[in-house]
Amino acid sequence: MPVIHAATALTPDGWRSDARLTIEGPTIAAVETGVAPQPGDERCAIVIPALCNLHSHAFQRGMAGLAERRGDAADTFWTWRETMYRFALAMTPDDFEAVAALLYVEMLEAGFAAVGEFHYLHNAPDGAAYAAPAELAARVVAAAEATGIGLTLLPVFYAHATFGGAPPRPEQRRFVTSLDSFARLVDESRALMRGVGPVGVAPHSLRAATPAEIAAVVALADGGPIHIHAAEQVKEVEDCLAWSGARPVAWLLDHADVDARWCLVHATHMTDDETRRLAQSGAVAGLCPITEASLGDGAFNAPLYLAERGAFGVGSDSNVEIGAASELKQLEYGQRLMARERNVCAVSAGSTGRALYERALAGGAQAIKRRNGALEPGAAADVVSLRADHPTLVGRGGDDILDAWIFAVGNALVDCVWSGGRKLVADGRHAGRGPIAARYAAAMRRLIR
Repeated sequence: MPVIHAATALTPDGWRSDARLTIEGPTIAAVETGVAPQPGDERCAIVIPALCNLHSHAFQRGMAGLAERRGDAADTFWTWRETMYRFALAMTPDDFEAVAALLYVEMLEAGFAAVGEFHYLHNAPDGAAYAAPAELAARVVAAAEATGIGLTLLPVFYAHATFGGAPPRPEQRRFVTSLDSFARLVDESRALMRGVGPVGVAPHSLRAATPAEIAAVVALADGGPIHIHAAEQVKEVEDCLAWSGARPVAWLLDHADVDARWCLVHATHMTDDETRRLAQSGAVAGLCPITEASLGDGAFNAPLYLAERGAFGVGSDSNVEIGAASELKQLEYGQRLMARERNVCAVSAGSTGRALYERALAGGAQAIKRRNGALEPGAAADVVSLRADHPTLVGRGGDDILDAWIFAVGNALVDCVWSGGRKLVADGRHAGRGPIAARYAAAMRRLIR
């Protein structure tokens, strides 16, 4: 059994020196502290548990940077969406797999060990179903297996253009399923993921699924996670009020039996009452701070939510930038801009980095049903080692390490990454980066002309 020896490691009991982690298959079998390294141990300077990325749209990695030109009118999420539609309509299955594979390499190199793929690109460019309805889900699985990242697959139900069951727009044709075809997609996804990881369900949003459809989709979850976009945009809240008389998060809490199985992605625009109720529900708030900033969505009400001990995790969503530390930094900095204070997410005295990291660790694992969140026996062997020789770490230890990684250094501090016990990144580089990046480049040369 492989063993990692860390000069210092973040355990559930805090930072400990001379820690030995014994890995058996995909899990941590034993953790010892205060012990010397043994012959054959892999020796690392600083070891921490790896985060889960709870929300990703893999295909959007290919359009990163392509929506940064202003038009004649105000530029918003809704205008960004038009660029996304055009890009989605151009991709072949091979393109999609190539983009997803490079994305997953980048996630691993950034310190994420697992991802929840909110997968809603289902159909051929003309909107017809593929001969194998789960063709593109299979490409997600192939990309994950080629890179080694842990995967939770979240097939998305998407049927309408807006609230009240409006017909989908032509440019949404690659996303659309019926309830029957979605049930088949979930079954095929479970077959693809057997032995790979969990499968959940994801009604896209209250815009894209009616109440009856949401209930039918949730009934297919079979114990898996349930993810949904909610209250990302002010217009979405206004449209939901016009349709139902309730705001999106309040509607879900009142009608959908929201509990610990659920992840409400974004939840940006909530009243204080919605914020308290979501925190008390046991669900996870799936925060995507870089994307939310990129799209001009707004900022999550973190102080109240965290004071109520609400669970949260982070995701990279549109994948415009990939960084486990960067998502947490953006989360905190957004709060500072809103409150005009510092160290907002620490809530109580102590390290902001430590407070953010431990909460995101637990919430991310809950959201995608990953057995991690700590360096302890029985947890997934999802491990990150950080460089001790970076100039920013001179003279620092303990929580100062996390604060330096999140707020001062970022991806450059990541040395090695293990996902499910497999070492995939060494010296900051994924073992398969070269050919995966070349395949991505070939796809992008075809897509961007």
